Amino acid sequence: MVSLLIKTFIKDYDKVTNPKVRSAYGTLCSVVGIVLNALLFAGKFFAGAISNSVSITADAFNNLSDAGSSVITLLGFKLAGQKPDPEHPFGHGRIEYLSGLAVAMAILLMGYELLTSSIDKILHPQVVEFSVLSAVILIASILVKFYMGFYNNSVGDKIDSAAMKATGADSFSDCISTAVVLVAAIVGQFTNLAIDGWCGLLVSVLIVRAGITAAKDTISPLLGQKPDEELVENIYGTVMAHEEVKGVHDLVVHDYGPGRLMVTLHAEVDAEADFLHTHDVIDNIENELQENIGCEACIHMDPIAFHDEEVERVRSLTANVVAELFDGHASIHDFRMVEGPTHTNLVFDVVVPYSAEKNETEIKKLIAEAMAKQDKGQYRTVIKIDREYI
Repeated sequence: MVSLLIKTFIKDYDKVTNPKVRSAYGTLCSVVGIVLNALLFAGKFFAGAISNSVSITADAFNNLSDAGSSVITLLGFKLAGQKPDPEHPFGHGRIEYLSGLAVAMAILLMGYELLTSSIDKILHPQVVEFSVLSAVILIASILVKFYMGFYNNSVGDKIDSAAMKATGADSFSDCISTAVVLVAAIVGQFTNLAIDGWCGLLVSVLIVRAGITAAKDTISPLLGQKPDEELVENIYGTVMAHEEVKGVHDLVVHDYGPGRLMVTLHAEVDAEADFLHTHDVIDNIENELQENIGCEACIHMDPIAFHDEEVERVRSLTANVVAELFDGHASIHDFRMVEGPTHTNLVFDVVVPYSAEKNETEIKKLIAEAMAKQDKGQYRTVIKIDREYI
């Protein structure tokens, strides 16, 4: 059904990197979610009322919270799709993450409310009336929620939306929750076991768990998470496909919301090559990154003396020494030599992992002492510590 609606109402639905198309996907799926969750709430609330079941009623309000979450997601996509303005030159894409966080908070609040009501039912159990109508409503709910989880996950992957993926995960957890409620109703009908409150408690725990997972998925990009490995590989592949570029470092992916990426990097080029030609190549690479990956790019050229045999020898020596000090998990770049009458300064940047136990001062001292032992002690080091952002 959703696939048919997408093809019917979304123009250029295959261009998922386009912010307008992404917004259309989010709007459509949110509207479908609102309608389906509202219907599920009405059906389950009726079933819970006629059966006097707190777990069914709890599950009904869970669907009501899901409908409210879909409203928040709808507003998030609408606001995130606004054009950049003087106050927000990078656009409003991160509003999508904020709406996802609001959904997570709503889920957590509902989970807490259901937790307290379930505990009260455990302490003060009541008879649950089973009916075929209630069972049919719950089974239909499981099927609908499974479908919602499937299409939300599918669309979330397609448009790379953390909010949609969180909604999908919540729908799948709702399938489990409703199945537990159904089991409680059946057990209550054929035995004297009062497990309705306990099942309601389990449902509330699942809701809280889904809320925590959704919060993590939306907080992480707001804080600044590591970019996707496939994206990094595509960037490297695009840049290194040009023979004029000898190496890449200091790659940073700036995320201003789904489909709104800015990339900065340093490209190592031959210092003896024609400057205008190299600059033209870099311009072309920036355009390729925009067209092929959909990200704005700013590339800094680092001229390297590749044809100086002595510089190359010492650069290789330094790289090997640094790599050995950190078990192969550190690298150097921006290397140059400044020779003097009594010693030679080696100026370079060192990329060390976040797992390194030593602080920057200790790292610089360790490398300086190691290089001072090379080539009769003629080297002094001028080091800048870098971190890996990919």
